Amino acid sequence: MIQEWLNKCPLIAILRGIQTDEVNAMFSALSFLGIVIAEIPLNSPEPLRSIQQASSVFGDRMLVGAGTVTRVSDVAAAQEAGAKLIVSPNADPRVVREAKRRDLIALPGVATATEAFSMIRAGADALKIFPADVVGTHFVKALRAVVPTETLLIPVGGVDARTIPNWIRAGVNGLGVGSALYRPGASIHDTSVRARSLLESTQILNG
Repeated sequence: MIQEWLNKCPLIAILRGIQTDEVNAMFSALSFLGIVIAEIPLNSPEPLRSIQQASSVFGDRMLVGAGTVTRVSDVAAAQEAGAKLIVSPNADPRVVREAKRRDLIALPGVATATEAFSMIRAGADALKIFPADVVGTHFVKALRAVVPTETLLIPVGGVDARTIPNWIRAGVNGLGVGSALYRPGASIHDTSVRARSLLESTQILNG
């Protein structure tokens, strides 16, 4: 269940563009700081090799996911590489159903109430609100009023340390962070500094 991982840390690290030889050091740094969910988008360099590397070394203490999964065939490839989480930018019930058929966690992207309910019916474990900076917190508040109370909402896209408190107040359950956390070629030190800032912004959850 993704809820159990989000209870440990609400941040989902999106490592778009990561190189395979960066995986061990980057995942180690994230794990040390308490971030336990990370996805490697499939439009990264050699994504399946990177997912395999992350899963083999960190799969016992982190939820390793594949991002930008848009085809049913990608689900099988991601699982074979060791991914347990399937993240999509769009709302494709075929991808969600294939992920659930394989006992994987499905996190499809939605930007309308119609898409949200379609993905819930397809069996999604959580809904990725995307692009979050376009639809905004008002959309989340409106959606929260109509979807089942147990529905998990996770904004992705433009989420950063400044906006995280607003998203939490709007009623989200987790937060996907990409360029606000990691940028291709960034050092472990720089990424760790960004991670600490993001984690501090989530402390409203404990307030």
